[in-house]
Amino acid sequence: MQKITPFLWFDREAEEAAKFYTSAFKNSKLGKIAYYGKEGYEVHKMTAGTVMTAEFTIEGMKFAALNGGPIFKFNPSLSFHVAAKSVDEVDKLWKILSEGGSVLMELGSYPFSRRYGWLQDRYGLSWQIFYVGEREIIQKITPVLMFVGKVSGKAEEAVTFYTTVFHRAKVASIQRYGKGELPDEEGTVKYASLVLENMQFGAMDSAHGHKFSFNEAVSFLVECENQKEVDYFWDKLSASPEDEQCGWLKDKYGLSWQIVPKQLDEFMGDPDPVKAGRVMEVMLKMKKISIGELEKAYRAG
Repeated sequence: MQKITPFLWFDREAEEAAKFYTSAFKNSKLGKIAYYGKEGYEVHKMTAGTVMTAEFTIEGMKFAALNGGPIFKFNPSLSFHVAAKSVDEVDKLWKILSEGGSVLMELGSYPFSRRYGWLQDRYGLSWQIFYVGEREIIQKITPVLMFVGKVSGKAEEAVTFYTTVFHRAKVASIQRYGKGELPDEEGTVKYASLVLENMQFGAMDSAHGHKFSFNEAVSFLVECENQKEVDYFWDKLSASPEDEQCGWLKDKYGLSWQIVPKQLDEFMGDPDPVKAGRVMEVMLKMKKISIGELEKAYRAG
């Protein structure tokens, strides 16, 4: 089971985007679609009956997409590496994903890959597509965190931190900037590979004058078995009390996480809209999620 799920914030295109991504990648499928009730209008201004979330899987990785309104926008501080076995695969994915989007690094030959390019797709989400040749592909798609601005130079510290918080975790490798690779400081992280809950992530520093940083457009949902686990991850990760809301938090590097008990999906997915609505109403008033309070609302009446 995938413990950590990339969670993507759209204005109103969640279902459309899920269909686009599953058509772009092989070994993909659409998942559950959930709809807004009247309880969510005050928060997201979404009409009851419209799509709230769309789940989908591409190349073995589960994603979730939310229609949350125009509050947050994707940016390159969080991108997804796609490992391709052939140059032809790189070119085909580039053609599909770049249509209506923008280029961040031109598709071409680089010292680290014979065929590589970095783009933002039509929704603004960043993809880095690269040819890996004969190297073994353990995970086809890898979330990559780029530490910029106030947190530039802290990638290694963050990597170490995350591997102490999560289980089944390790630092797999670190490549560092060398002397003269300005503006990045010698010894900072050019690229680090880490594993959290058996899922590969990447991390990198960039000291360039980027005008973006981590935000809620991409968060990582951590599914918890019980309240003890919810409490553990919340206490370890939350570093900004003013950003705590509905199970969401920000860590000390500004990265957003959702700490969610598996029971929430069960309660919210109940076919009885009254039960699901009561749960939603209670959950919207919470910061850290209380399973007991959710269950109480679910079983009321």
